[in-house]
Amino acid sequence: MPDGLPAVARGVAEACRAKPPVAGTPDRPESLAVARKGRGAASNPAVRFESTSRHVVDDGWGSLDDLLDLPPLPTTLIRDAARSAMAWNESPDIGFDRSINPYRGCEHGCVYCYARPSHAYLGHSPGLDFETQLYFKPELPALLEKELRARAYQPKPVALGANTDPYQPVERTLGITRAVLEVLERFAHPVTIVTKSALVLRDLDILRRLAARNLVHVCLSVTTLDAALARTMEPRAATPPRRIEAIRQLAGAGIPVGVLAAPMIPGVNDMELDRILEACARAGATRGGYVLLRLPLEIAQLFEEWLNLHMPDRAKRVLALVRETRGGRLYDSRFGKRQSGTGPYADMLAQRFRVAAARVGMNGTGIRGQGLDCTQFRVPAAEARQLELL
Repeated sequence: MPDGLPAVARGVAEACRAKPPVAGTPDRPESLAVARKGRGAASNPAVRFESTSRHVVDDGWGSLDDLLDLPPLPTTLIRDAARSAMAWNESPDIGFDRSINPYRGCEHGCVYCYARPSHAYLGHSPGLDFETQLYFKPELPALLEKELRARAYQPKPVALGANTDPYQPVERTLGITRAVLEVLERFAHPVTIVTKSALVLRDLDILRRLAARNLVHVCLSVTTLDAALARTMEPRAATPPRRIEAIRQLAGAGIPVGVLAAPMIPGVNDMELDRILEACARAGATRGGYVLLRLPLEIAQLFEEWLNLHMPDRAKRVLALVRETRGGRLYDSRFGKRQSGTGPYADMLAQRFRVAAARVGMNGTGIRGQGLDCTQFRVPAAEARQLELL
């Protein structure tokens, strides 16, 4: 590919040639839960919008034996012909009204990811498809610049990567997130970032300049300090020590950084909440938050499969505790309740967070852009493009 093309275009040509397989294909059966190396989900549930479903059946000839020893699943990249850069929401319990998502699907493979059900809108399963069929948006920086130039646009902090991680592995090659940050810097637009990846350090130069103008908050999601648990729960995300080191380097560069201990899973990692906050505070995190495990739609099945595969001795207990925090169900979608849950167990977790945050001197708010300066926003002069008319 010619060197003169924008950096975000490099690596795109090969990615666009691949054709995505459909959910439930023979190499990824829907109803057979199998632990796959480097993947979080153990199956490929049917797409809920389809009228048909496929099921794996043993015909008595040992036909399922081969499915129990499958090779690692490859990752397929698919070009997303996005028409807009920012997604808007009116949810009262999120804390931001706009977000930018360079990718759909996420190779980190976090089994609990609340974004998994969104893959069904693309005709893919929220299971293994979500972490192997990845959509990327090479036109996103140009679309963003067009939207920021609109006369009616009013700046507020924008969340980068609210649905899936903006620094997942494919970002190393495509660089879409970095290109987006370059656009935001030119417009002096405030931005917040939440990631599980130490790749955020690659953009330290841009983030340092934004921080000097009070235009950026970065938050590292740290779910556990146990490397073995992280490997099964979020297999392709950075290890916990790498995330804490990223906090250390960001703080050392003068960039406001926080920690999001999310999700807290009763009986799995919630006992680590205090230690996570302490470790991140020592590294330089000054703000923090937590979210109780959410299991909307297909995630409930995927999480239960994961528990039975990796923690069969306590799967029933964990699910019972989850129901205790959700009014007897596996999920309660009500605004104001879906992030924190209800009942004595959820109340105890909230109190533990408040006490631990106060003990380490961590602000329990501010991880979603509060305090960033929106008054510096300016539309830069458009580049001369007269030669395009010839």
